[in-house]
Order: sequence, then C-alpha cells, then structure tokens
Amino acid sequence: MVHIIGGGLAGSEAAWQAAELGAEVVIHEMRPVRKTAVHQTDGLAELVCSNSFRGDKLDNAVGLLKEEMRQLGSLVMRAADHARVPAGAALAVDRHAFSRLVTEALASHPRITIAREEIDHVPTPESGWSPVIIATGPLTSDALSADIQRLVGDEHLAFYDAISPIVLADSIDMSKVFRASRWDRNVWQAPDRAEGRSRKADYEPPSGQPAADSTSSHPPAPDRTCSHPSAPEGDYLNCPFTKDEYDAFYDALVAAESATVHDFDSVKFFEGCLPIEVMAHRGRDTLRFGPMKPVGLTDPKTGRYPYAVVQLRQDTLAGDHFSLVGFQTQIKWGDQARVLRMIPGLENAEFVRFGMVHRNTYICGPKVLEPTWQTRFRADLFFAGQVSGVEGYVESAASGLLAGRNAAALALGRTPRALPRTTAMGALAHYVARADPAHYQPSNITHGIMEPLANPPRDKARKKALIAARALDDLREWMGEAALSGR
Repeated sequence: MVHIIGGGLAGSEAAWQAAELGAEVVIHEMRPVRKTAVHQTDGLAELVCSNSFRGDKLDNAVGLLKEEMRQLGSLVMRAADHARVPAGAALAVDRHAFSRLVTEALASHPRITIAREEIDHVPTPESGWSPVIIATGPLTSDALSADIQRLVGDEHLAFYDAISPIVLADSIDMSKVFRASRWDRNVWQAPDRAEGRSRKADYEPPSGQPAADSTSSHPPAPDRTCSHPSAPEGDYLNCPFTKDEYDAFYDALVAAESATVHDFDSVKFFEGCLPIEVMAHRGRDTLRFGPMKPVGLTDPKTGRYPYAVVQLRQDTLAGDHFSLVGFQTQIKWGDQARVLRMIPGLENAEFVRFGMVHRNTYICGPKVLEPTWQTRFRADLFFAGQVSGVEGYVESAASGLLAGRNAAALALGRTPRALPRTTAMGALAHYVARADPAHYQPSNITHGIMEPLANPPRDKARKKALIAARALDDLREWMGEAALSGR
C-alpha cells in the first residue's frame, strides 16, 4: 500500500497515478484537524497563491510540461481544464471548482482512502508503511519538518513566498478599465506565430495514441479552446496609469509598512514570485518592466499604450472575483487597502482576500533525491511537490505524478523508472536530483534545464517547436515501454 503524506497538488496527483496503476493508496491530510496560516478550506489540492497555472501552449516549457502530464492521464490537468477561466494564452482556474473536482475524484476512487490526520514523523518501513511519499508542501508542520531534517542530516533551505490580493468584481469601476489580453493572445485564437498553427492543433494527439496507459474509464477531457462572450475583447481587465498616477502609486507603495519581513536585502524570496514592494525598492521603473508593463496592451480610449498597467485576472467561473496579476505583497492590510485603491478603477475596491507572505521550506534535492523522486538512502521513501525543491503549481503536480507512478511500481513489485531528460518532466527531475547542491535553488521548468538539441536551428520559435516534438515523441516511447513492462 502506498502512503502519501499531504493532500496538495503533488500528493493528490501522486495518489491518482498510483491508484490508476493498481496500487492501494492512503492520503494522510492534516486539514482540517490542523490548519495552516494560508489555507482557507479542507479541500485537497487547494490553491493558496495565484489561480494561474501559467502558459498553456507548446511554445513555452510549462505548456509542454502540461501536455506531457495530460498524456499521462493527470488528474490535476483534467480538473484544471474543467475549471478553466478566461486568462489569455495561460491556463487559470476557478480555485474552488478545481479543488472540489480533485477532492471528489480522489474520494470516489475505489483504491484511495483519505485519512484526515496529522503525521508528525517520517514513517519507517518497520511501521508497515511502505512505500511512502512525503508531499507536505512548503508549509510542512514543525514536528514533521524537524523529523525530515533529522533524516536528511542537513538544515532545511527556505525562502519567502507571497500571495496576491483578490477583489470583488462589482467593486471595480469598469468605466476606468479596459478588457484586453496582451498582444490579443487568447486561448481560442492564440496562433503559433512561427508556424501559423492554432492552439487546438498543438494538442491533437497522434493517431491511435491513448491519453494515458491506464485501463480505467473516465470522462474525456474538455475542449480546451475555451470560448466565452468576452472573447473578442480579451480576458484581462486592465487598469491604465498615467505617469502622474504611477508616480503617486509608487511613492505610496515604497512608503507602506510591511507586515512581517522588513530587511529586503537579507531576506530570500523566490525570484519568480517577488512581492511588489520588494521589486519597487529596486528602482522606480522596475514595476513598469515587470508586472505593470504596458507593452501589448493598447488603451482603446487613447489608442496608445498606457504609462503602466495593473492586470486583473478572473478568479472564479462566475466572474465575481478578480485577482491582481503579479501583485504578491506582504504590506500590512490597512496600508494595502489604501495603496491598492490608488490603482485606477479600484478606488472603491472591496477585497475578498488581502495579500500575505509565508515561509516555504524545502530539502536540498541534489543531496537527497534521485530522478525517480526516491531518496538515495531509502528506496521506498519519496519526496514530491514544493518540499522536494521544485517551484510552481504545475511542477509540483508533475513531481507527484512521477513519484506516484514509481511508488506504485514498488508496491506492485516492479522497478521505478525515470523519464528521459529530453522531456520536461524528466528534465525537472534531473535538475532537482543533479544540480549543484552548493548553489541549489528551487526552479520552475524552463527550456534551459532540458537536454539541448543536437543541431538547434537559429530561429527561436522553430527551436521550441522541435524541443516540444522531441519531448512528446520520447514520452510516447517511454509510455510504450511502460505498457510492455506492465506499468
């Protein structure tokens, strides 16, 4: 029986994969018995930060990672596709619908048991728990964290992560904002500029290829081309700034009081999720080249790019909540409301959730893990998700996917297998297991950590297309070998 500690994205995906391959599974989730500082429900796979899974086309590495997961029958991707909300060429979800879909699927699976209890130590093989996947996420409880530290023989590494605010749609002044997607790039019409292909064509499965090697029967994945009434105008609400408005906003932002962490120079944040006030302290125009960049967004009232822009992304299927894109913050809530209401269109904003900061803990993967997500010192112990040293929703779920498959292999008397490094999933696992431990930092999936092409073309778009084609070909070959070996 496979025991999985933690019911987040990695744990949920690991459980699904293991059960689909025929293993009996128990998910041990401490909520609601013990709550965390940022979770709001007891649902599995709850998204506590953004509602975005980032890009969803094969011309970027995370889009390729998603497609590999879809090919392997990912529950997380199936739920995300069903709970999708408009987000241009990205995949964003209604976070409540998404968590509900995952929870219901796992709760109804005949080979999965959900135990609501806190596990405060790493189970040993002698306890009868084997194999075990630790997928407790960045908010691992203090007791379990201390036991993991004892086990790996090293201090945990950590960085701070921040969460974006969410506003009530009815409180947005629609007369001051405009709807558009950057470069008019939307999922239903986002072309591959280099080759003129539609997004839907990117995901057409090869003739005769199944979506996964599972024998179970499930509803087909939804049409991911996503059409909705606002499609011609774009998916984001955009709050345009003049120079004077931006300067006033910037001055108020850098003067606002931080809630917890004050020393911006010594505190370690994940570079891909910096609080806006940390970015602002790097220079007056930093935000205008970051989350507030106006390029690709023409204001219909002026026919020009604004001086700066704050984008709002739909957070629920009903469209009643919008999150501020890239506006992670740790400013105290009183100052937060005052400063954010200086954004054009948000003068009377009602906040469903304020931004906040939390500490992310992870192990040093290159000292502990193999590319199968097994630990080097104990073959039946796996780590997956952010605690293993990956960053991002999709990356966390992807690590859980392979850990779940390999834990099931052990439980069923078979041999765990790594994915080839030419795939996005394989490259991510290789990075976590083989990076330089002296300078190790969690990473999102990028083309830079994938095995390079032997003879790469000079055209970047063509190069990315070839990397994606190679990855999916190698993944299908790996799946075929798994099917022949009974996995």
